[in-house]
Amino acid sequence: MSIATDIDFARINTELGRNAEGLVDWAVGLGQPAIITTNFRPFEAVILHMVTRAKRDVPVVWMDNGYNTEATYRFADEVTKLLGLHLHIYLPRRSRAHREAVEGPTPALDDPRHAAFTEEVKLEPFARALRETAPKVWFTALRATDTAVRAQMDPVSVNPDGLIKVAPLLHWSSKDLYEYCEANGLPNNFDYVDPTKGEDNRECGLHLSH
Repeated sequence: MSIATDIDFARINTELGRNAEGLVDWAVGLGQPAIITTNFRPFEAVILHMVTRAKRDVPVVWMDNGYNTEATYRFADEVTKLLGLHLHIYLPRRSRAHREAVEGPTPALDDPRHAAFTEEVKLEPFARALRETAPKVWFTALRATDTAVRAQMDPVSVNPDGLIKVAPLLHWSSKDLYEYCEANGLPNNFDYVDPTKGEDNRECGLHLSH
């Protein structure tokens, strides 16, 4: 039976939903296998620092779609080294070069092929990551201001996979994140793009499926 059946989510969200570090400590205290997902977008160092402060060896899962900026790759290396991350990189089955040679550039959002593109470069690698890491707890840097869907989420919930999904920063503002980075000497990255989203306020599908 899933540990989630024993958790009073309403109480936890009420008591800890706006206490990011308290929520992380609670989730780590469950004593269950956990992962953090990251895409090394702006302010990602916050969730990585906050969770690894509480659990040093938690696996960090990155679905590297192959379309990241040079700055994002450099930032990923910098943060990984700085925090001593246990980084697990999941790549699509085909390289970007292979995919583009056969199918051409990234399909536009209104192109019927865009859903298959998202499945190939993000959703399938994440499904593979879940199978291989077998977590019970999933830390994510979701924020309510990102999309309309995320604005309706709770800081802690159970997802369709039975995973306990923990979003400690859900109610944080960009100012909160900036100040945390400054206080803890963390680097940042603003040169970031996600070809599966296309638009900043659009869901890529990962958090709709999981």
